[in-house]
Order: sequence, then C-alpha cells, then structure tokens
Amino acid sequence: MRKKPQLNFWQIWNMCFGFLGIQMGFALQNANVSRIFQTLGAPIDDIPILWIAAPLTGLIVQPIIGYMSDRTWNRLGRRRPYFLVGAILASLALFVMPNSPYLWVAAGMLWIMDASINVSMEPFRAFVGDNLPEKQRTSGFAMQTFFIGVGAVIASALPWMMANWLGISNEAPAGEIPVSVRYSFYIGGAAFLLAVSWTVFRSNEYSPEELAAFDAARPADTGAESTATRPASKYRKGGIASLVIGAGFWFWILKAGLDKELYVLAGGFIVFGVLQLLMSQMQSANKVDNGFAEITHDLFHMPKVMKQLAVVQFFSWFALFAMWIYGTAAVTAYHYGATEAAGANYNDGADWIGVLFATYNGFAAIAAIAIPFVANRLGCRMCHLFNLTLGGIGLISFYFISDPKMLIFSMIGVGFAWASILSLPYALLSNNLPAHKMGVYMGIFNFFIVIPQLVAASLLGLLLREFFDLQAIYALIIGGCMMIVAGLATLLVDKSAEPV
Repeated sequence: MRKKPQLNFWQIWNMCFGFLGIQMGFALQNANVSRIFQTLGAPIDDIPILWIAAPLTGLIVQPIIGYMSDRTWNRLGRRRPYFLVGAILASLALFVMPNSPYLWVAAGMLWIMDASINVSMEPFRAFVGDNLPEKQRTSGFAMQTFFIGVGAVIASALPWMMANWLGISNEAPAGEIPVSVRYSFYIGGAAFLLAVSWTVFRSNEYSPEELAAFDAARPADTGAESTATRPASKYRKGGIASLVIGAGFWFWILKAGLDKELYVLAGGFIVFGVLQLLMSQMQSANKVDNGFAEITHDLFHMPKVMKQLAVVQFFSWFALFAMWIYGTAAVTAYHYGATEAAGANYNDGADWIGVLFATYNGFAAIAAIAIPFVANRLGCRMCHLFNLTLGGIGLISFYFISDPKMLIFSMIGVGFAWASILSLPYALLSNNLPAHKMGVYMGIFNFFIVIPQLVAASLLGLLLREFFDLQAIYALIIGGCMMIVAGLATLLVDKSAEPV
C-alpha cells in the first residue's frame, strides 16, 4: 500500500485550468440569460420558471456523468473524456444561444447549454479528489475557484467592455439581442473549448488500480458508511408517501388557482415517489446491477457528513440563485429606474450587473488565494461561516445603497462567499468519500445545489408578487438572509470532517 503523492503547483494549475473556460460559459449564462429572456418578451414573474431548465438539467446529468466516469478508463483517462465532449457541445450552444429568435428557442437552448456545461463540470470535482492527497484538496478546490473567479470576471464584463471599450452597440430593436451580447457569447464559446482542452492534454490521471491501492492505504473509518441494502418495503412506503404528498399538493395548486411555478415542487414529489416505487420493484426482483439502482442506493446511503453539508448547500444555493435570476431586474429597476427591456437605462443597468458579477468573481479569485491559509488556521467550517456571513450582508446591502457604482463594495462579501461555496464544502466532503465512488457521490451532492434552485424558481416569483409588489430587490434580501443561515448551518457539520 502506498499513499497518494503530492503534486507541484504547475500540476495543480494544469488540472484546474479548464475551469477558466467552464466558468466563462456559466458566467455568460448567469449574467445575460435573464436579459435575453426579458428582451424576447418574458414578464418579470415568468423568469424563474424559464430558469428551471438549468438546475433541472444538472439534477439529471451530474449523477449520471459521475457514475459513468467512475467506470470509464481509456487512453484519455477517467474524467477527461467527459471534459472534452462537454466542452465541444457547450461551445456550440454558446454560439447559438444569443441568436435565439423566440423566447421558447432561448429557453430550449438554455437547457442544452446547461446540460453540456454539466457534462464538463461534474467530473472536475472528482478529478481533484482523484489526483490530490487529502492535505492538498483544499488547495486544489481553491485553485479551481481561482480560475472560476478569473473566468467569470472576464465573461461577466464582456458585454460592458464591448460597449464601453470597443464602441459596439449594447442596444437593439425590441425583440433582438444586442450585438455586444452576441459577440461576448462567441468569445466565451471559443475560450471554453480551448481552456478545457488544455487540461485534457496537459494533465494525467491515475488508473483504477492505482486509485484502489491509494484507497486501501486510507484509515479504515474514512469514506462512505457501510450500510445494509435498503429493503424494498422502505422504498415502497417512501414512494407512496411522496406520491400522496405530491398529488395532494398538485390538487391544492389546481383548486386554489395558485402559481404555475408551484407545480415544479408538486411534480418533484411525484417523480421522487415514482423513482422509489421503481427501485422497490427492482429490489424485489433482484435487478439491482445497473446504474439507476446503484445511484439510488448511494443516495439513500450517503455518509453522515454529506447529509450535514446538504443543509449548508441548500441555503447557500437558494441565495445564489436568487441573485442570478433577479440581479438584473433588481438593479435595472431599483437603481436605474428602468422597467422596459428595450430602453437605454435598462441596457446600461444590465451591462452594469455584468460588471458587478465580474467584480464578485474577481474578489472570489483573490479570496481563493487566501482561503487555504485561513482554513488551515481556523478550520474549514469556521472559515465557511465567516465567508457566508459576509456574502449575506453583501446581498442585503443592495437595498440600502442607492448609487449603483457603490454596489461594487457589496460584491466584496458576495465574492468571498462564492469562493468559499466553491471550495470548502468539497474539501470537507471529498475526504469522506471512497475513491471508487468519488464521481457518483459528487454528482449526488449536486442534488443539494439543484433542489434549492428549483425551490427558489418555484417560490420567489410568488413571494415577490404576493408580498413585495414584484420588486425584485427583495429577492436579494431574501437571498442574503438565506446565506447567513447557510453559514450557521456549517457549525452542524462534524468537526471530524476537517482535513488532516
């Protein structure tokens, strides 16, 4: 048995560099898709439901890709084939997205683009766990966060730079996407493919046999909990309960004439119930030697630390999604006084939100350098609590700041929170997972990123209309409160999860 050797700085640099391109794709999506939707005629309270495609795609794609990559080995390696295929598809989608002629086309392209980005992104988390020893994983995830920050700074600010540095128009006739946005997506698509290709061809991977040897050298009490197979009867009872809850909720929404977005939550319960009933049948028939059964089994047998981190992730990503889908509407309306998507004030505000998104990602890149040192001194949990609290205060401060230029300072806290969210939960998690299931567990962990986004997409529009007169600024306040709650939930994570 031998321990996994430490990698040098440039080896970690090369294996994380692909995230520069991945985040350029995500940043262009996050900063501009709401703008594209509004330009193509989407009402403000329909934006959350149009965003459903992004998290729902991740919910489906990531565990499947994680499961598949755990079982892949060819001349490109284990995770790298998925990096490359996802990059090619995502780049093509980035070229097509800003040319969408109709709202339904843009919504469909968001689905395709997000699926492709997820194919590339999911194995990157497992890639760090595969290649780095436990002591270096915080640094590895922080390096990923650095590239995420740099990529997002460039991509988020691209439309603003096009308009203000190159004189490319940021306005267009009603129903058309500005040229500055289209060119930004083209640059992002090219950068995505080039950056991911760098990691694919400049990094190495350990073979399954080598990973098994490293895993055998770990202490016996690390990794996933050893639990018996869940009885078919429990799957059946859980499935029936979920179906009853979902059907009852669906009937209530229909009877009371509630928001259509709530059907997403009701549908989620129904689908979860059907999946459990299907698993019950497969368990009874002893037909469990397949991907669906194994992923379901692992979902119900997560390590304790993973369950605790799931709570932290839920509140963190609810807050982020609130900012992403309502940031443009909040700033353009509250700080620029613009409600019509075709006006100059609106486009100036929409460009400025791109700069603000670039700013928080820039601070995230800086924070990524400091986080490993702070986490080594305070522990990952206390460091995460501090950073999330800063982020929550930053989001809430949007309400109290009238000058949009001063919002730059709000993004300092958001940047530190973003850097922390992208690194510390994974550092805590990866040390408690077995090497042969690193991919599938990272994919399942994504459920707790996706589910809060689906909840946010279902509830935020309703909350804004019923309680805040459709004023998007209050979505950011709700998000800020959620982020602070996420920080407090970090204290519930077992101290034993800290890297040693």
